[in-house]
Amino acid sequence: MGNFGTSEILIVLVVVLLLFGSAKLPQLARSLGKSVRILKAETKGLREDEETAAQPAAASPSDPRQEAARLREEAARLEREAAAADGTPQRRPLPSGEPIQGVPVSDPNKIRNS
Repeated sequence: MGNFGTSEILIVLVVVLLLFGSAKLPQLARSLGKSVRILKAETKGLREDEETAAQPAAASPSDPRQEAARLREEAARLEREAAAADGTPQRRPLPSGEPIQGVPVSDPNKIRNS
């Protein structure tokens, strides 16, 4: 029952091709890959949560500023990973005085956020 031969695998592939069509298969494979990546990340996060719960509370940083900086770095890393997974371009900070669409600005972040 559990032994699939080449002919059975080919039959399954033909049925999948007929059900989804050749245009939908790349999209289906992409979404399956994203789902697997998310599942792996979540299981890794659960393992890390269990490990940190097992560690004593003395291991936590005493300075809230250091913890806030670490959290900001972690959020930036997660945003970069999400952007890479979605295929959206990453935003880079503009240096002060760089022209935006040919117009020099003193504070580019004010223009970008509005």
